[in-house]
Amino acid sequence: MKIVSLLGSPRSTGNSATIARHLLQTAAGLGAETQTFELNRLAYRGCQACYACKQGREDCVLNDDLTEVLAAVQAADAVVLATPVYYGDITAQLKGFIDRSYSYLVPDYLTNPQPSRLSSKKLVFILTQGQPEEAMFADIFPRYDFFLKWMGFTETRLIRACGIGPANGNDKAPETALQQAAEAARHLMA
Repeated sequence: MKIVSLLGSPRSTGNSATIARHLLQTAAGLGAETQTFELNRLAYRGCQACYACKQGREDCVLNDDLTEVLAAVQAADAVVLATPVYYGDITAQLKGFIDRSYSYLVPDYLTNPQPSRLSSKKLVFILTQGQPEEAMFADIFPRYDFFLKWMGFTETRLIRACGIGPANGNDKAPETALQQAAEAARHLMA
C-alpha cells in the first residue's frame, strides 16, 4: 500500500500536519510505503485552463514542483489531504493542487461513466479549524468530496478538529483526532 500525503498548511508543524503525520506513522508501522509533500515549500502555479490535458495530453502541461506531486498521487493507493481552514475554506496551497488535479479527468469527463484517469483510490481528508463551532465550515468537506469522488477517490473519510489553533491559545492536535488518524491508517491498511 502506497500512501501519499499533501500538507496544505504553511505551518510545517501545525495541527493538520501533525494529524496527517500521525496517520502516516501508524500506516508505516503496518507496512505502508508513505510519502509526504509540504505544498507550501513547493513552487507551482494554478491551473491555466489551457485544456492541454483534454487535447492530446494525459497529464498537466505545466512543468513545476507540482508535476512530481501529481504523478505521486496517480501512483498511490491512498491519499491524505490535510489543511487548516483559512477564511472559511481550505488553504490556497491545497486549492492550487486540487485545481491542477483537473488533469486527472478524461476529455469527455462530463458524459463518460469513467470520468477519471485515476484508478479507484482511498482518501482521508483532514480539516482543522480555530472556530470551535462545528456547524461553521461544515460545508467544506462535502463540497470537495463531490469533486474528489468524480476524480476517482471512491472511498473518502473525514477527520475534523474544531477549536484548535494558535489564535485561540489551543495549539495542540487533540487526542481524539490523533486516535481517528490511527484508526484511519488501520482502515487503509485492512
